[in-house]
This record gives sequence, structure tokens and C-alpha cells, in this order.
Amino acid sequence: MTEFSRRRFLKYSSAFMATTAMSAVIPFRSARAASWDRLRASGTGKRVFITGSTSGIGLVAAEQLIQQGHRVVAHARNPQRARELKTALAGAEHIVIGDLSNMQQIKEMAKELNQLGHFDAVIQNAGTYASGSREAVAGNIPYIFMVNTLAPYMLTALMERPERIIFVSSSYHRGANIDITDITWNRRPWSGYQAYGCSKFYDALLANTLARYWPERFINTIRPGWVPTHMGGAGAPDDLEDGAFTQSWLAVSDEPAAHVSGKFFFHMQEERADPRLSDPQLQDQFIRACESLTQLQLPS
Repeated sequence: MTEFSRRRFLKYSSAFMATTAMSAVIPFRSARAASWDRLRASGTGKRVFITGSTSGIGLVAAEQLIQQGHRVVAHARNPQRARELKTALAGAEHIVIGDLSNMQQIKEMAKELNQLGHFDAVIQNAGTYASGSREAVAGNIPYIFMVNTLAPYMLTALMERPERIIFVSSSYHRGANIDITDITWNRRPWSGYQAYGCSKFYDALLANTLARYWPERFINTIRPGWVPTHMGGAGAPDDLEDGAFTQSWLAVSDEPAAHVSGKFFFHMQEERADPRLSDPQLQDQFIRACESLTQLQLPS
């Protein structure tokens, strides 16, 4: 997609979304308000870890959970971001520091998190957007794949297993041009937009795989919508609080609607995801690829 085509797409899709989404937003906000009241009244504080919680929907989800009386462990990429987050999120129980493009730092993060004790839920929220070039990190792994997909896999493999895991995906996962045999884009011509869509497909695929492997847990995927973050841009038409609420709701709610697994959510409602996500053969191929790249296996 050329830059001109991208701008034209964003212009018309933004207008379409702004005029059609309100029919869904109004009932969602009513459900969100009712659920918020129940969560505040429940008095059953849970412990939640959120990656990428220095800004955007990760920060807002952390604020929502703290306001509801839950304990939040936040995450920052580096010490400077951690200092800023300590001010922005004064109610956080703890802040872990680690660059999700660095495997060694991910391992150190996981060790620190396990030392902190058990988590009721983990929200795999951190992510990065399309890049015009195939920026690679150690092991010749594209940065976008490392941060968006492989880091969540590593944390899941290394951390003590929580009761719930929520992965943040995107509508771009639908129809993603995936190739498990070239998951790191070594052979194919690089496309930042396609690589982003693939990484978000793999996030949802990891969630569905874990839901099959660990049926006693609640493991789901959400898409936040097109919200005004660093990635979404200031002109994004969806609401940031709306975009964050579904992940925080799935992390702590005891409502029956949140006690499911292997589902794809938008605004607290299950919606149809790419049907390839349910293919067990594809799921197992993906896990084998992650194992090969990280030398880490998921606990049985």
C-alpha cells in the first residue's frame, strides 16, 4: 500500500467508522457502566500484570483496574519510562522494566515477576506498528514480530501460569498473509502493514492455542478499536476508555460472559475472528516455530 493509498484509506474508513460505530457504542457504554459498578462493589481485588502500560490503552486499563480496587503491576520499556510511569500511575503496586525486543531482558522480567508472586491475570498489551523497513533484532528477528508476538510467547512460557491471559490484537488480523515457514520474513519481500497484520494474527493464534492447551484457564483476545494512541494517531475515531475496558473486564470480572476461553472480543461482545485461528495444525506449527526461535517450551 502506497502512502497516498494509506492516507485515502484512513480518511474514508475513519468517516465510515465514525458514522456507523455509534449504534454499537451506546449499548456497550451502558453495559460497561453496569459492569463497572459490579466490579467496584465486588471487593474481590485481583492481581494483574500489564505489558506496555506507560501510555495508551495499557495505561488506561491499569488506571481502570486500580480504581476498581485491583492490584496492578505495570511495565515500562526503560528506566526513564518507568520514572514517568511512577508519577502517572501512582497506584501501581510495582513497575517492572524490560525491553520486549531483547530476549535476555524478557527473561529477566519474567524472573522478577515470578519472584513477586502469583498473578490472577496477565494482559499482553504491548505492541508496535508497521515499519517501512525490516528492522531486525538479535537472531535476525523483525522488531515488530519480536515485540508484538514473540515477547508474549516468551513471557507466557517463563511466567507462573495465571488464571487468565488477555491478548490485544487488531481487526488487521483478518485475512493476514501469514506463512509459518517464513514467520520472520526472511524470504518474502518486506511489507510493514502485512507484517503488522501477521503479528496480530499470531497474537490471536497464540491465545487460541493456549485456550486449547490449558482448558482450565480463561484465555482470550480483544481488539480495542481504532483509538487515539501513539499507534492510532490523534484523529482516531474510537474512544480510549472504551478501547481499554474490555481487556480490564476480562482480566477481573466474575460475570459468566467473561468466564470463557478462546474467544475474540470487541466492546465486551464476542465477535467472529479469522477462522484460521481455530486450526489445531496451524496452532501447533506456530508453537513449534516459537520454540525454535526462543529455545523455550510452554509448560504442559
